Formats: sequence, C-alpha cells, structure tokens
Amino acid sequence: MKPIPVHQSQTLMTELVLPQHTNNLGSVFGGVIMSWIDICAAIAGSRHASRQVVTASIDALNFVAPVFKGWVVNLKASVNFVSRTSMEIGVRVDAENPVARQTFHTASAYLTFVALDENGKPVEIPPVLPETDEQKRRFEAAKVRRQIRLQHR
Repeated sequence: MKPIPVHQSQTLMTELVLPQHTNNLGSVFGGVIMSWIDICAAIAGSRHASRQVVTASIDALNFVAPVFKGWVVNLKASVNFVSRTSMEIGVRVDAENPVARQTFHTASAYLTFVALDENGKPVEIPPVLPETDEQKRRFEAAKVRRQIRLQHR
C-alpha cells in the first residue's frame, strides 16, 4: 500500500462553547471536550484510511487549563503512526478567548483507532508518511507509545 502523507488527513475543528456545554462554574465539561477530541480524531482517521474507523482506546487525557462559556475551542488532529489495522492519532486542543484575544493550550490526547471493512472487521490500512521534522518526531514517539500499550495488554 502506498503511504499517505500526514497533511492529507489532518483535521481542524472549531467549536463555540455554549451554555449547554458548561458546568456550574461556567467552564466546559471535560466530557464535552473529550467528545470533540474523539470526533476530530475520527475524522482524521477516516480520511487516512478512506473508510470507517472506531475508537479502540484513548491514552491519558490531561486538562491543562479551563475553557469558559463564549470561548472558542480549536482542535487539530494528525495521524502519528499506523500499524496494520490501527493508527495513533494525536489531538491538540487550544482555547481562544475572543474578547481578550488570547489563546491557551487546553488539552492533548493520543487515541488509537481501528479501520473496519464492510462487515465491521479490522482491515489493513496504508502506512502514514511523515514529512516534516515535527511529524517525524511524533512518528517515532508514537512507535514507543505503541510498544508500551502492547505491553499493558
């Protein structure tokens, strides 16, 4: 299979934090951010595999800073590494306070997705082709994380 460059599946997603997304402190529920991360990663994975994908796991998700009602959330997903039927996708979440014109790193996560065939069975997917130095660094780090995940099975 011909490798697919990282940039072909990168996904940018923007959400506005509305009242239904927030808790009693006026900050967004962690589960809402998690949902957005999962959706953004699924889009990138589906683009890469050219087929349906499902979430197999999510590594530790650490919230770095709160996000408040009225702010904008920007998510960026990239395929970091591909095994035979699965791939690691990294998602970075930044919050933007549009009034103060400030941007904050809010969270990052690594998710593993599996590509499925028409019968819902795992199917082989093309490898990823990292092109930039940053993409190559993420590729190598993802290989290490994959080995750690396999050891914990």
